[in-house]
Amino acid sequence: MSNNSGFEQTSYADQVVIVTGAASGIGRSAAQLIASRGASIICVDLNQAGLDQTVSEIKKAGGVAESALLDISNQSGVMELISNLAKKHNRVDALINCAGYPGPTGVLVEDIKWDDFQKVIQVNLFGAIWLTQAVLPIMKKQKYGRIVQVASIAGKEGNPKMAPYNTAKAGLIGFVKGVAKEVATDGITINALAPAVIATPINVNTAKETLDYMIAKIPAGRLGEPSEVAEIIAFMGSKACSFTTGFTFDISGGRATY
Repeated sequence: MSNNSGFEQTSYADQVVIVTGAASGIGRSAAQLIASRGASIICVDLNQAGLDQTVSEIKKAGGVAESALLDISNQSGVMELISNLAKKHNRVDALINCAGYPGPTGVLVEDIKWDDFQKVIQVNLFGAIWLTQAVLPIMKKQKYGRIVQVASIAGKEGNPKMAPYNTAKAGLIGFVKGVAKEVATDGITINALAPAVIATPINVNTAKETLDYMIAKIPAGRLGEPSEVAEIIAFMGSKACSFTTGFTFDISGGRATY
């Protein structure tokens, strides 16, 4: 880099960025914004129709994108995809993990079926761990990398009747803290983001009482927008995020001030 101008630090020119959960919501917004800043985006999701739409919108706007179908709760699938992408592109500059699954909401903990509990942990926590394990050797070899894990305010404060999701996201925040200290001298940062409730398709099936509870807790008195979340993610995944690691960024309309 010729100088340390802010523009160059936030530019993604010549970078390869993997965005999971890219078919809708926060993932789609993040993919579009980072593509607009010059990255080649690999859009990953389970939802092929949504992926196709994200990729076509990015291309229409003049960006570069491709899609990859993945069930993040399948360990061998995660490992195989990242390995194939690394071979194809010879690099992975940033991993933005927006894939998420709320599981049962509005259900008391003792009434949650164990299969349902495990599924939430598998998607939101295990998937995040496997993705991290898969990209770290690539990033260490490059001596550069950015990992962004989208956690949740639920992982900091806990929402009633959402036990599996609270558990998975709290685990994810803890995971990020420790891994950051392992890779702090490798040119790699890993951070989490804790959104409060955001206006995305993930909340379509959330129990009304749960949604009302969450909105009532937000001092700003409204849902967050995916585009607002994307702005923070774009910073976290960029060269500019060079001295912040192991941290959980807040985007909660004032609900969490820590």
